[in-house]
Amino acid sequence: MHEGGAWVVDQRALTGSVEDVHWSPTEEGLLASCSCDGTIKLWDTRSSPADACVCTVEKAHTSDVNVMSWNPQDALIVSGGDDADLKIWSLKTIQFGQPVARFKYHSAPITSVEWLPQESTTFMASGEDDQVTIWDIATEADTQDAVEGVPPQLMFLHLGQKEVKEVHWHPQIAGLALTTSLDGFNAFKTINI
Repeated sequence: MHEGGAWVVDQRALTGSVEDVHWSPTEEGLLASCSCDGTIKLWDTRSSPADACVCTVEKAHTSDVNVMSWNPQDALIVSGGDDADLKIWSLKTIQFGQPVARFKYHSAPITSVEWLPQESTTFMASGEDDQVTIWDIATEADTQDAVEGVPPQLMFLHLGQKEVKEVHWHPQIAGLALTTSLDGFNAFKTINI
């Protein structure tokens, strides 16, 4: 978008309702959207409106893509869908339609995701299964300490709330989390972050 000018998106690239949209924290003019048609799209506001959709990931999830979050430090996006999957997408390879990582632990649709501002490998997610999970994508499998059914990247599991809707990190205090739900909100700090 030029200073003082108007910019209108050519909506023909959209085939379903947009569930979430975020500006890139590292790439000027770039934003990402996710939709109920299962797609993730990248948009460049520096392009003409007809050419604004610069990348479409078809079938990013097997159903609705509910939420996503840009990594504040690296060119990564985490997405969560009705399929209960969490997927990590690299801006370098997203055009090929393959995530760089996929985490399957939640048993119901994902309702919120957010990267930890102070650590580029950690994110938090919530789901309709009333679970809040914290993940470290840099953790590799350790067969000696492995717990059956628990991915090695899963660092923390928070339970006890009903219908968790949103998760947020404190912008200055590393590891301080805030969650909202049907029965109120929780603020907690994990000891492993």
